[in-house]
Amino acid sequence: MSMADFNEQVITEFRENEGVVGGMFEGMPILLLHHVGAKSGTARVAPLVYMADGDRYVIFASKAGAPENPAWFHNLMAHPETKIEVGTETLEVLASEATGDERDQLYATQVEKAPQFAEYQEKTTRLIPVVTLTPAA
Repeated sequence: MSMADFNEQVITEFRENEGVVGGMFEGMPILLLHHVGAKSGTARVAPLVYMADGDRYVIFASKAGAPENPAWFHNLMAHPETKIEVGTETLEVLASEATGDERDQLYATQVEKAPQFAEYQEKTTRLIPVVTLTPAA
């Protein structure tokens, strides 16, 4: 199964079950990130694990420890005004990359909640980007 087919399956399950999915995401908080291709302009949706931080949603450009950032990260940096689906809600959000101490603290908190994120960082030489999604006022 291709990654695109896998993502479509997860997206369908998410929408049919009010934001809850099983399989490898069992018990994990998932959101659907809408993003627009930085070069193509194509609208896309990616299912991602997130962490709540106050009223913000925090996502991690881990790509399971791959050597390059996921496409959605580049797309968000080019088009930071976007929307997410969380549970049954769709929210307008503004994406921004967390840096320095804030990035390190958010990533460490995620590692405590989901230890595989430590493995993802160990697998790659890049510093895994952390992105905050702040709901529009």
